[in-house]
Amino acid sequence: MTKIVKQYTDLDKLRHSCSHVLAQAVKRIYPNAKLGFGPPVEEGFYYDIVLPEPLSEEALKGIEKEMDKIIRSNFPFEKKMVSPAEAKSIFSAKNETLKCEVIDELSAKGQELSIVTDGEFCDLCKYPHADSTGLIKAFKLTSIAGAYWKGDAKNQMMQRIYGTAYFSKNELDEFIRVREEAKKRDHRKIGKELDFFSIQEDGGPGLIFYHPKGAFLRHLIEQFVKEEHLKRDYQFVIGPQILKSDVWIKSGHYSHYKENMFIFKTEDEKEYAIKPMNCPGHMLIFKTKIRSYRDLPLRFFELGNVCRNEKSGVLHGLLRVRNFTQDDAHIFCMPDALQEEIERVVDFVFYTLDTFGFKEREIEISTRPEGSIGTDLDWDRATGALKGALDSKNVVYKICEGEGAFYGPKIDIKIKDALGRSWQCSTIQCDFALPERFDLEYTGSDGNKHRPVMLHRAILGSVERFMGTLLEHYAGALPLWLSPVQVSLIPVKDTHQAFAEKILGELKTAGLRCEILSPSDTLGSRIRTAQTEKIPYMIVLGDKEIQAEKIAVRSRVLGDLGPMALEDFLKRTNSELQAKI
Repeated sequence: MTKIVKQYTDLDKLRHSCSHVLAQAVKRIYPNAKLGFGPPVEEGFYYDIVLPEPLSEEALKGIEKEMDKIIRSNFPFEKKMVSPAEAKSIFSAKNETLKCEVIDELSAKGQELSIVTDGEFCDLCKYPHADSTGLIKAFKLTSIAGAYWKGDAKNQMMQRIYGTAYFSKNELDEFIRVREEAKKRDHRKIGKELDFFSIQEDGGPGLIFYHPKGAFLRHLIEQFVKEEHLKRDYQFVIGPQILKSDVWIKSGHYSHYKENMFIFKTEDEKEYAIKPMNCPGHMLIFKTKIRSYRDLPLRFFELGNVCRNEKSGVLHGLLRVRNFTQDDAHIFCMPDALQEEIERVVDFVFYTLDTFGFKEREIEISTRPEGSIGTDLDWDRATGALKGALDSKNVVYKICEGEGAFYGPKIDIKIKDALGRSWQCSTIQCDFALPERFDLEYTGSDGNKHRPVMLHRAILGSVERFMGTLLEHYAGALPLWLSPVQVSLIPVKDTHQAFAEKILGELKTAGLRCEILSPSDTLGSRIRTAQTEKIPYMIVLGDKEIQAEKIAVRSRVLGDLGPMALEDFLKRTNSELQAKI
């Protein structure tokens, strides 16, 4: 999902200015177009516009040419405050009905209004801009998508024009290069080529069908995660897939999240919901017995399968789905143990990400927002524990003021892939709401009842999203320990099949995942198949290998390694597996 920028940098100002130039160019070409919003986003900007016809790639080129003219004119961006009546008059005259709707909404809330002009163009806008259009040195319109007005499917459909802008052509060229490389790494493309998964129209959007190799990759990820949780004294729990709506009302999800939940009634007219979160189930498990301070910290872990009624427009391969699995845990502890537990989670996160090959990351702490619950003491203690945990490990982090959840502050960890792109992954969240809502208690050393402090945390985020990120990070060429098939055996002729089966047995005994590509196709075709499927090792077996009792090994990374004894090959692969490289 595209993330709108909230704190403007100079680059964001430039990009936002370019979104105004885009809207200005569109209005010159399509005078009857109606403008929506045009914010800067993570990689550029967009503008939502109602147009008389669907835009084509060719149409984008025409808009870019008009934008060039506006940029060369070097119009200054000038902002001024206006009254609601003045704003309404300006945009009514331009027949900008959507802008007029926004003006009415903002003025009803008592918010101040401002307009920004450049040349003949005027837009309703409160955000900062560059000094003039001439400062936009390098830009490109990148794509077109559909978008509902205000993101509501009940409203009219608009065309969303995406673009980006930079201070120099070199920066833009690098963006385009990375973008082209990203297309090659698209996990949807790779997933199809490697036969890992599919999304089928008959099954429904946002629902994943895992094919044998993809299901096995998922198994490897989940197996690692489970084993590592057991090492760290987590207890496995499993909650039901559905719960009565009463539970979701109690947790607060019903009022805050109902539109994203799948809700149904049974024959006795009782209302249930398929779980979009695992949290309430863990609260109910906690409450099944009297807890003592001696039981804490209590760490519940679940690979919980959840369903969310995401809008079809935001669904995207494995990265945004309607049915997915969270590596979800809830940690219940005493207040004085909070920082120590956060430190343990941070260590766990870093170890896991390092193991999967994500060495670079960005860390953010999000603090108290407006409308939050909990006392000042709660927030200060929790935020201090989050900061203290990161400070104790000399971790560099950014503070995102006011961007925490309403129920507590949080740490978000974004991983960087091979192209330097950021992906939201792990999260550690303090929660004041659910222990209160479910009246969770433990008996303290003083014999009195106390409320436990609770942490939500996920290491991978969701298995689906993490798997998609892995495929793009490695461009499908997974390290040996994660490859569903680690070795392809390629007998040159039918007469070499028996020797291939003998080697296959020995490799399997050693714990390697292998297959034989039998001589139904040409030797070259089978080698290409192994290369296309990104198998880490190929072993070609012919007369020379049988006579020498050796194997001819080809590495996906290093190329032809020549003949070697099977024992030497096993030492090599064992070393890679131990190091998880």
